Amino acid sequence: MRPSFRFLLVASTIGACNTLTGAEIDLKIIVNATVTASTISSDDVARIFLITKTSLSDGSHVDPVIEREGPTYRAFLKKYIGKTDSALTVYYRRLVFTGKAGMPTTLKSGADVVACVAKCKSAIGFVSADTNTSDVKILVVK
Repeated sequence: MRPSFRFLLVASTIGACNTLTGAEIDLKIIVNATVTASTISSDDVARIFLITKTSLSDGSHVDPVIEREGPTYRAFLKKYIGKTDSALTVYYRRLVFTGKAGMPTTLKSGADVVACVAKCKSAIGFVSADTNTSDVKILVVK
């Protein structure tokens, strides 16, 4: 194998791995269209999905809804939570076991998250930026 070909092969493999980690995915934080809040801090996003905060700045109660697999989920964990999937699962199970909270609703796709948030006034979720969110409200993360 020629050295230049090896370099291209390694570089393309690294690029593919970066794509798979979700590092480049833009996210939207979404809530039901009836919510009056329009912004949320990144700290509050983390606290809501770690179930240590249950309301938005306007007083609206929120319950997290999660697309639990794929690059969007990995990007969300990296950007807001700072835990691996397995660490977050252990965290949630500990909350359930101690009676402090229930498991968040988990769904299979971004479209399912949007549909759930559109139906349920208290739902808050995250989706990739390219997901159709016409039926819900997007919170600006500050």
